[in-house]
Amino acid sequence: MWYNTKAKELLGIDYPILQGPFGGNLSTVELTAAVSNAGGLGGYGAYTMSPQEIFDIDKQLKAATNKPYNINLWVSDHDIPEGGLTDEQFEKTKAVFKPYYDEAGIELPQKPAPFQSRFENQLQVILDVKPKVFSFMFGVPSDDVLEQCRRSGIVTVGAATTLDEAVFLDSKGVDMIIASGFEAGGHRPSFLDKSEASLTGTFVLLQLMREKIKTPIIAAGGIADGKGIAAALTLGASAAQIGTAFLATDESNALPIHREMLFSDAAKYTTLSRAYTGRLGRGITSRLAKDIMGKESDILPFPLQTTFIAPLRKAALDKQKWDMILFWGGQISPILKHTKASVLMNALIEETTAYFDGLKS
Repeated sequence: MWYNTKAKELLGIDYPILQGPFGGNLSTVELTAAVSNAGGLGGYGAYTMSPQEIFDIDKQLKAATNKPYNINLWVSDHDIPEGGLTDEQFEKTKAVFKPYYDEAGIELPQKPAPFQSRFENQLQVILDVKPKVFSFMFGVPSDDVLEQCRRSGIVTVGAATTLDEAVFLDSKGVDMIIASGFEAGGHRPSFLDKSEASLTGTFVLLQLMREKIKTPIIAAGGIADGKGIAAALTLGASAAQIGTAFLATDESNALPIHREMLFSDAAKYTTLSRAYTGRLGRGITSRLAKDIMGKESDILPFPLQTTFIAPLRKAALDKQKWDMILFWGGQISPILKHTKASVLMNALIEETTAYFDGLKS
């Protein structure tokens, strides 16, 4: 059967269908558990959380499902120069965004406070609570950490946006590698080169990786139905990871307007932008994202840009100025149909089964 893949065996799941782990408070225990309980692998994005919060979430996940699930962290969780943010850089950013703050009728914020990396402390919680799967983006943990995961029976999953990144992850001995195509919604998890230079499509990247690495591959980006899963498996993926389609379900923590936008005509148009967080990410095209194109040098480094723009996002939401907000979403959004995670999972399984059954007849 189509679902008898290496990923199914490694992850201990019934179907090689993974839910993308959403950071930035978009994940929920309810969504993660719904996907895992339906036979896939639910994912929880925890990169913004404190160690205690991750510990508490893991406890809730264990209570909500007895199936495997994935907790995701970011290895590189900031882009701030060693000397910190200069006043000159902050003044440049203020000048670029002042018209939008004026339009929203609010004052520009103060210079963001210094940011302290949380990754090492977050990592300790992962090693303590031992989720079945630990996935990571924007790099790879140390050899020692990977070895500790192996000894603890934690399956490690890295994310690659280029063949070079895939080969690097392969050399480190991670258990599975995500082929993260540029079609995907959310941040581009590049770590060996600039994100703008790491824009290979999912199915091209998948085929390149199949030629050069032996590690099982998870295809991610531009997949939202059974035909997409079948295409990924046919090209050699061991599993498919689906983000936007699950983000659009009622169980996710996306705002109601965000989910509504993913099902609207606006979802036909997406943009890769640094304007909202300081890192390149794909969302539904907004006026602000278009205006800021070409001004990337005037944007604060991640995550200070997120902090800086937070008051504008809140004001825009309050005033329903949707064209100032980047709602995360992938290029595949226009084909979304389902608003319930369990219904979506069932449809994915049935559609993939029907596709492969059709090949036999």
